[in-house]
Amino acid sequence: MPSTPLISVVVPCYDEEAVLERTHRRLTAVLRRLPDCAHEVVYVDDGSRDGTWRTLASVTGGDPAVRLLRLTRNFGHQQAILAGLRAAAGDAVVTMDADLQDPPELIPELVERWRAGWSVVSARRTSRAGESRFKVVTAHVYYRLLAALADQPVALDTGDFRLLDRSVVRLLAELPEGEPYLRGSVCWAGFPETSVAYERLPRPAGRSKYSLRKMADLSRRGLVSCSPAPARAPAVIGLTWLGGAAMTVAVRRHRLPLAAWTFGCEAVLLGLLGEYLRLVHRELRGRPPYVLLERHPPQPGGQPAGPVPAPDGTVRPLAVARGAQDRAAQ
Repeated sequence: MPSTPLISVVVPCYDEEAVLERTHRRLTAVLRRLPDCAHEVVYVDDGSRDGTWRTLASVTGGDPAVRLLRLTRNFGHQQAILAGLRAAAGDAVVTMDADLQDPPELIPELVERWRAGWSVVSARRTSRAGESRFKVVTAHVYYRLLAALADQPVALDTGDFRLLDRSVVRLLAELPEGEPYLRGSVCWAGFPETSVAYERLPRPAGRSKYSLRKMADLSRRGLVSCSPAPARAPAVIGLTWLGGAAMTVAVRRHRLPLAAWTFGCEAVLLGLLGEYLRLVHRELRGRPPYVLLERHPPQPGGQPAGPVPAPDGTVRPLAVARGAQDRAAQ
């Protein structure tokens, strides 16, 4: 780790004119107090319709530690974060929303955990003040449903407020996914992860831009990205239906119409097709077959032999490698 690491903060913004001045003031005050750290802030205007871009230019005042990105239109929250990650230069990158529901005052604790050796430090919500009962309940149920169905570990009750080591940022920036689901991608990568609990605050100004349609779209993206359950559902339904039909014939000795058997067979066949489509989906995403945590001995070209243990015994990843690159090195 550099003696004076650079901490980047990526802040996606969409119609946040009303709160940006307070956000920038609190954020920069926290970053300037970080011990032995340099900092930068990357604001990403995700096609705002209000005066967000003008406000950003005004409140940042040509600060050399601030970079501004403006997307041509509203591409979406995950795409805006990805644009910021690709532009950030920090040894560690914090992603957070602009509405101050994610308190900037938690950043020093995230950085402290990173310095202790963790590659991913997520902020885990213990409460969601200012949000409707419907949103709180549906979010609680969704995260647990996703964790139960996903074929990879999923962090519960965490959004996009987290710190990522440079090795994790590099991996996410290289993934060729047109519809990224960064929360799932971070979990999929498998880097050492810890969490810090916090109470999510009500927004001080403006209103939420996450409509029911956008929440449903993000939920769909997460489920399809992290879980094979949607592709396997037809096969499960078909097998269950055929099993029930067979039991009915065996126990009650009732003849069932041909349509009952046909439905079960069709559902099983659809499930098999779903499995092939899932394989195609995985290949089209272009993710590497694995992520390399460390290497002994180092590759030619000056890479270290292995990670330097932190005081608590944890290690930080050194490199991200694709399978083809590893085979070439051998």
